[in-house]
Amino acid sequence: MPRVRELRPETQDDWWEVEALYDLCFAPGREALSSYRLRDGIAPVRGLSLVARDAGGILGGAIRFWPVRIGAHDALLLGPVAVHPTRQGEGLGGLLIRESLERARAQGWARVMLVGDAPYYGRFGFTRLDSVEMPPPTNPDRVLGISLVPGAWDKVAGKVTRAEPEP
Repeated sequence: MPRVRELRPETQDDWWEVEALYDLCFAPGREALSSYRLRDGIAPVRGLSLVARDAGGILGGAIRFWPVRIGAHDALLLGPVAVHPTRQGEGLGGLLIRESLERARAQGWARVMLVGDAPYYGRFGFTRLDSVEMPPPTNPDRVLGISLVPGAWDKVAGKVTRAEPEP
């Protein structure tokens, strides 16, 4: 069981600390990935982007979600999710994913997608989205999705595009 004292929505005050965690956990140039083009200028979805802190208030992990579109359909783009190297192996990443998916379902979202490793994300219910195309250069085998309501990905096909920023 992860040592988490606090699992709560990310706030403006958390932003730079979360960014530093992502810089620590991911390769340089992470912002050049195609998924970042879908996020540029768009705020993460309020209430779903979570931070996990231990009893000392130290950031152990974070997860973010972004609104996207596939044709006429809304979806959430999960990512990045990161766990501090000193906290890996405790189940914190799984806790962040499961809790945030439950919150997304409670907010009324129907579908979530990501670009990631099928063996890891498959244990949470993610499967390959053969009809959904991320901007290049994205390996189609890594485009995964989960339905938060039955059949949410049925008949959803096409290119993933940016959601319009809120005014």
